[in-house]
Amino acid sequence: MNLKTDPMKKLFTIFLLSVFGNVLAEEIKTHELYLVHDDETQTVSVYKQGEKTALITQNAKENFRPYLHPIIAPDEKKALTQFSPGHHKHQTGVYWAFTRVNGRDYFHHPEKTHWKRKSVELLKKQGSKVGWRTVYHLLGEDGSSVMEESQSWMVSHANGNYTMDLEWSGLALKDLAVEKYNYGGLFLRMPFEKGAEAEARNAQGQKNEATEGQRSDWVNVGMEIEGLDSWGNITVFDHPDNPQHPNFWRVDRQFGFGPASARGGSWALNQGESRIYRHRLLVYTGTPNQDLINQTWEEWVRGKSVAEE
Repeated sequence: MNLKTDPMKKLFTIFLLSVFGNVLAEEIKTHELYLVHDDETQTVSVYKQGEKTALITQNAKENFRPYLHPIIAPDEKKALTQFSPGHHKHQTGVYWAFTRVNGRDYFHHPEKTHWKRKSVELLKKQGSKVGWRTVYHLLGEDGSSVMEESQSWMVSHANGNYTMDLEWSGLALKDLAVEKYNYGGLFLRMPFEKGAEAEARNAQGQKNEATEGQRSDWVNVGMEIEGLDSWGNITVFDHPDNPQHPNFWRVDRQFGFGPASARGGSWALNQGESRIYRHRLLVYTGTPNQDLINQTWEEWVRGKSVAEE
């Protein structure tokens, strides 16, 4: 028999296609993301379809350094980031700041004397990927703008984890010198508690204190977090096209970490010149997953920039 001569078999086939098609559509829908831009709270939040808790919240206040917090564990309700802990009050979840720009410290000063928002733009509001851009001016001692920085983020969610791609651009509004320092650039603070199990590891296989001050393609930090059944992990990747790649990394005693572009030496921009850095964050739960990290790295370095999405 064939479908042309057996109406019942044809109907049964159509039924199966309909059932599995609906299952596939529902699976795709669960990975759909969308953005909510709230002018009152000055935030951009990433939601997954059907969920009431935002996965990621971009804080973009008019007179405060932009930062991401909280970042929620995949399929959980617990934050993997921490805002202004007692041991490092200036650290605000995920943020970008240099420690010495023309002698001025933006890393330890997130307040209005140093930062001024210029714009927030939604790049892709809904779909398998969502994205947005913030633009801020870094202010000098006299209140004038010395640098325009933009952060373009693109987020995707799949297979029980999600990735966050960042393209950071700094435009010199005056001649600038970024002085050598042990930390500064992208930085991430997770909610480490004294006595909790935690681990930092890098692409060279070094762990914990041994990762501090080392060059590497990436660093993964995982730790016990109250309320999570398994470890929370975030991997930060340094793109091969970045200046000074592989960059030196800062990993502090409470497992705050990030690539430090000025650790290897000072660099400068003339007025009108710009510099771009690209990073990816991988967010997942469980034991540190070397295979997942390697796969994510390989996929990313062959991919497109945020601006090309």
